[in-house]
Amino acid sequence: MPGARAAGVAHPRGPYIFVPMQRFLSIWTWVVTGLVCLLWLPWLAVVWLLTAPRDPGRYVVGRWFRRAAVTAVALNPMWKFRTSGVRVRDPRRPYVAVSNHESFADIFLISHLPWEMKWLSKEAIFQIPVMGWMMKLAGDIEVRRGEARSRAAALEECRDRLLKRVSVMIMPEGTRSPDGRLLPFRDGAFRLAVELGLPILPIAVAGTRDAMPKGSLLFNRAVAEARVLEPIETTGLTLADVPALRERVRTLIGETRDALFRELGTPSAQPALAP
Repeated sequence: MPGARAAGVAHPRGPYIFVPMQRFLSIWTWVVTGLVCLLWLPWLAVVWLLTAPRDPGRYVVGRWFRRAAVTAVALNPMWKFRTSGVRVRDPRRPYVAVSNHESFADIFLISHLPWEMKWLSKEAIFQIPVMGWMMKLAGDIEVRRGEARSRAAALEECRDRLLKRVSVMIMPEGTRSPDGRLLPFRDGAFRLAVELGLPILPIAVAGTRDAMPKGSLLFNRAVAEARVLEPIETTGLTLADVPALRERVRTLIGETRDALFRELGTPSAQPALAP
């Protein structure tokens, strides 16, 4: 019925959601996510107090923080998130993990991976009450967009976490693409990996783009997946190899993202890489 379609919100994996129901489910999701954060914050503070002296990389606190994101997704009736691919055997071997950036929901999806990574995130996320406080307790890393000094300081903090045997998670696009194609990758993550002789861990994300539409408080139905690819060693590479490494990883992530869209049943998504 055309009238019913006009009154609903489309999603490629399921039926139309009537706007009143979408609003109800969105309110429910915001409420339960807020409650999870409020309940998690004091527990996270206790974990930090108990573990900080012997865990300078805040690995344990970070793992508990990611569990808050997993719990929020489990209570969200509109999202079905999953992970696949490589499983890190030694969670305390540090990696420079890099991923494409589809939406704010990427944080919730990648948090399902069963090892800890410190996130390099924009300043605005740290300013969100309760969530931002938990990110600081967990040792995540803040960066201001467009400020070279802030980027340099943030990379130094990333280096600190890596030297403390905790992986870092960086989205080298810097922001989400306006049309679904991958933006150019920045060098920072790759220079960091080469300088420290650490492997790059590529992660491809698909399905989160419309889970939390930019500029809207409503949630959409989403089936999304994060696929971890084989680590890429950087031993023996120099800074002169960074551009080739960066483009190799970008191509791998783009091709895997497109394959994930086909598997998820969303072939209409824009190809990650321009033809």
